[in-house]
Amino acid sequence: MAVKSMSKSGIGPPRIHKIQALLGILFLAVTGWKVAGSVPDISKFVLVLAPHTSNWDLPFILAVMYGLGLEINWFGKKEIFAWPVGGVFKWLGGIPIDRSSRQKVVQQTAQTIREREQIVIGIAPEGTRSQSSHWNTGFYYIASLAQVPIVFGYLDYARKVGGFGPMMHATGNIEADMKVIREFYGGITAKYPHNVGEMIVSQRARPLGAEQVVQHEKR
Repeated sequence: MAVKSMSKSGIGPPRIHKIQALLGILFLAVTGWKVAGSVPDISKFVLVLAPHTSNWDLPFILAVMYGLGLEINWFGKKEIFAWPVGGVFKWLGGIPIDRSSRQKVVQQTAQTIREREQIVIGIAPEGTRSQSSHWNTGFYYIASLAQVPIVFGYLDYARKVGGFGPMMHATGNIEADMKVIREFYGGITAKYPHNVGEMIVSQRARPLGAEQVVQHEKR
């Protein structure tokens, strides 16, 4: 696992408006939550949002990120972006996706990251707040294709703390990298622990590997 603290470009991560920062700080103060860790000083990365077992995860993770002054984009099933709340979710960084085309989402997201000067994409690998048998590996392949780090974001309901853990680069050995990820999230308590998905790689859910996707895009 490789850790870096500074951006090569010196630009740093995308920052939010002061109003959003104040809203995040107020929400955390009212609910009694605290933030831990610091925002990585890099211009773009994939942010793992885990564990994800409740609708409350979204407002809490946004409050934590806003409290730290970080602007993030996140994915949500397209149905939640319907009127009248769709505009609000988009203002909060939401991006509607069609879950029926997972591979297309991986490629398009990686391309978006490559084209942007600053961007943080937050992804919940469990994909659903209900009990999941495994983690979706899209976040890993997006980071690998875009050649950006993976940062561990978390919400620990037992301690009422949210923030940033370590940062790593995908090595291409997903089983070994997932072991590192498991070791970190194994000590984090979800709102509903019985719904936490197994941090394993499902062969059925696995998209094309990074090299295969690159070759496919060149055809």
